[in-house]
Amino acid sequence: MPVTEYAKQLTAKNTPIPGLQLWDLPVHGDARGWFKENWQREKMVAAGLPDFAPVQNNVSFNDAVGTTRGIHAEPWDKWVSVATGRVFGAWVDLREGDTFGTVFTAEIDPSVAVFVPRGVGNAYQTLEADTAYTYLVNDHWSADAEYSFLNLADETASVAWPIPLSEAEVSDKDRAHPRLADVRRVAPPKTLVLGANGQLGKALRDLLAGRDDVEFAGRDDLDLQSANVADARRWSDYSTIINAAAYTAVDDAETADGRRAAWTVNVSGVRRLAEVARDHGITLVHVSSDYVFDGSKDGAYTEDDSVAPLGVYGQTKAAGEVAASLATRHYILRTSWVVGDGSNFVKTMASLAERGVDPSVVDDQRGRLTFTDELAAGIQHLLTSRPAYGVYNLTNAGDSATWADIARAVFQITGNEPSRVTGVSTSEYFANADRTIAARPRNSVLDLQKLEATGFHPAPMMQALTEYLTRSA
Repeated sequence: MPVTEYAKQLTAKNTPIPGLQLWDLPVHGDARGWFKENWQREKMVAAGLPDFAPVQNNVSFNDAVGTTRGIHAEPWDKWVSVATGRVFGAWVDLREGDTFGTVFTAEIDPSVAVFVPRGVGNAYQTLEADTAYTYLVNDHWSADAEYSFLNLADETASVAWPIPLSEAEVSDKDRAHPRLADVRRVAPPKTLVLGANGQLGKALRDLLAGRDDVEFAGRDDLDLQSANVADARRWSDYSTIINAAAYTAVDDAETADGRRAAWTVNVSGVRRLAEVARDHGITLVHVSSDYVFDGSKDGAYTEDDSVAPLGVYGQTKAAGEVAASLATRHYILRTSWVVGDGSNFVKTMASLAERGVDPSVVDDQRGRLTFTDELAAGIQHLLTSRPAYGVYNLTNAGDSATWADIARAVFQITGNEPSRVTGVSTSEYFANADRTIAARPRNSVLDLQKLEATGFHPAPMMQALTEYLTRSA
């Protein structure tokens, strides 16, 4: 049967607990017994079930009617069903938030399955003898994980057990769990921001300030040159990694030492992150660059254009995109000419203007600036709206300009004479360089239509430039 036709047979019922769903499964019976597909990823995801990537299948066999287990909440998702018999299921939301303590109950037989999201307490009571209760989970049990338990007899939750607990088979441990008022509330999965001390990292700090579910890590906290990235965290506690870390010394990357460092951080490190994300169901946000193109196109580059990097840095960013795409859930953001809190072209031009220096600036490279607050906001938009995974261009909007055009705009906005800026070619600018200079793309303009179709519309570049200089004044 085609996937789409099978998916139509699967129906889900939402419950008062966000994310907790009851699913009716097709059961095919004859004189021999019955058959069902208890878990079939392609069909069930097509029907709307979260692609939660189970890694373990557990079976709890119960001899007697009235066997009662729970209420347990773990830091992973569950797909609960019954292979034989029938149970009364009870779920209590033990997650931080407005729905904490919400209760839902339902009877489960082989034709029903339940998706139980991370942090929702799960319990059941058998209604028939020889009941086999099964559940798939998307993480392995670990002594280091944080669990939450609620007493089966809690008066606030007030679960209406069909068989009184005084007559039920209950373990001493389950009878001793705390009441709701004393339960450890399950925190939401965390977001990890790498490169937290860079220009984009600082913008993300400002945007996400005050959120307890966000961690920021600099090189000393997690070094992408280390082979131990997989062991650096309990990754099952994370839902998102934003990789704002990179080797960005474009010219130094042409040297032997720089080449090694660039490939290690921009490719090997990203591959390790992608493997972690893939193995733990994490969404990876990775920032790439216009340097993946050679700049020879007549017009703006789209996400579907073939890459053709000119130098080592661009090669590592192109290879890093391939590495990042190993993560099942990934957003790769190509950006250009980044400006934020730190040393950058705009600040340099503003300083030269105020000091009376008349600069020569390249006028044969064309693109758009990307202000880090815009880039951070775009990342937040993608993580909130969740469009299709893949590559997205993200820069400020509006007409493109050369570096010399932007320098003149900086002079004008700061009250200086724009004509003090002299335009020169790239070859003239670097003619007397005493080190290896990487080739730059002449055209770095990125098409924004795919991003804008998701509902995010970056501010025009010149407007953002004016606001940036006003704040910096």
